[in-house]
Order: sequence, then C-alpha cells, then structure tokens
Amino acid sequence: MRVVFRCDPTLLDNLARPIPARQALPDWLRAMPRTAYSDLHQLEVRTVKQCPPFVDAMAHGFIIPLPCDVRVRDGVLSWDWDHPALSVESHPRSPVSFHVPAQVTGTPFFEPETAVVKFNSFWTIELEPGYSLFATHPINRADLPFRLLTGLVDCDRFSDVGVLFPAVWTDPNFEGVLSRGTPVAQCFPVAREALALHCEAFSAADAARYQTTATDLLSRPGVYRRKFRVRRERSGAERAPQAAEIKP
Repeated sequence: MRVVFRCDPTLLDNLARPIPARQALPDWLRAMPRTAYSDLHQLEVRTVKQCPPFVDAMAHGFIIPLPCDVRVRDGVLSWDWDHPALSVESHPRSPVSFHVPAQVTGTPFFEPETAVVKFNSFWTIELEPGYSLFATHPINRADLPFRLLTGLVDCDRFSDVGVLFPAVWTDPNFEGVLSRGTPVAQCFPVAREALALHCEAFSAADAARYQTTATDLLSRPGVYRRKFRVRRERSGAERAPQAAEIKP
C-alpha cells in the first residue's frame, strides 16, 4: 500500500513527518509490566501488554504528529512556531484552529462554552485508487487531553490539500505542553467495498473447531499469538527511511 505525503517545499526539511504507528507507541506501554497481581484471582495475571490485538491496534497504520510545541494554560492554547514563509497563500500557518461549539450541536461532544480544537495538517495524503483514509484518535491513548473525532476521507481523490483533524478537549485541568511530535491522529487506508453480511448457525464442523480452539485458549497462554496472529510487515519507511514516500 503506497501512501504519498506532500508538503510545502519550504517546510520539507524541518516539518515533523508522519511515522508508522508502531514507532509512536507511548512510554507507558513500554514501561508497563507484563503481569500484575490480581486481588480477585489471588495470583499474577497477564496485562494488556501481552494482548496482541491491543498492541497491534496501537501499532496499525501511521501517525500524524503535532508540528510544534503547543502550550496549554488556563484553557488557552498558544505556540511559538517560527517556520519559513509558505509558498501557497491559502495554506494554514498555525498548528491549531477551532470550530465554534454550534458546529457540534446535537452531538455528545457539544459544550456551549467550549470550542472544538482543529489540528491543521501540513501534509497532504494520497492513497491508491479505491481506498479511503480512516482517521481516528490515537488508539488506546486515553492519556492525551483531547479526543479526536473520527472521520473517513476519500484520499485517493481528495489529496490536493491536507486533511484537518477536529478534536474535543477532554481534560479541562490539563496545563503544560503538548510537544512537537505528539500523536494527533492515527490513520490507515481502508478499501471502499460494499459488505455482504451473512448470518448462519454453526455446522457440526464449526462447533467442533469452536470447542477445540476455546479449550486450547483456556489451557495455556499465547495460543492466539502462536497459531493465529499474522506477522506484521514493517513499512518501507521503517525498513529503509530513504525510500519513504514523502515529497515536496
């Protein structure tokens, strides 16, 4: 799957680049223990660090990073980003802009006194024909003080300008700095294909496989990882950084 990112040529050498999501795994995941004591079970249990679906979801796709430090104090976001003059007049200049609260009226995100943050993208994204871009909050990242609103963009056709990423601010007590490179959005291509949903009862063979697999899963750890999990191929950007599809 070829993904092409483009930016204003004046920014190419100093703009934070999209990276494979596996390279942006948070420090807390790396530091957390593989097992922890359960008062309920009175023994050590495996943590989600040993759950491949949990970790694989966090490592899936790519991350759009914050292009510069953004300070947060008293509910105000500010930045000091001295980037070169851009060559495109209509291009956003600031890392963050806003939606007025009225734009989410009727949704669970509506707060009459709180604007919706909009993370501006300085990269355009081009996908292969037939694919759309699924953009969502960085997966399992409840530690971030915002929640991105999930969107689906047909980036095989919409690739002339950058995708903007709206988010609701969820931690009114947050004070500090969102550092350059902070994950803003986690994205991955999805095929635009109609789904054919079909429901049916287990056959005898289905039931036998269910029983065998369930028994195996309950009898020992690591069954899914060893027997079912597909090994993830590293992207070209990870194998050979010089081959990353990032263009001015």
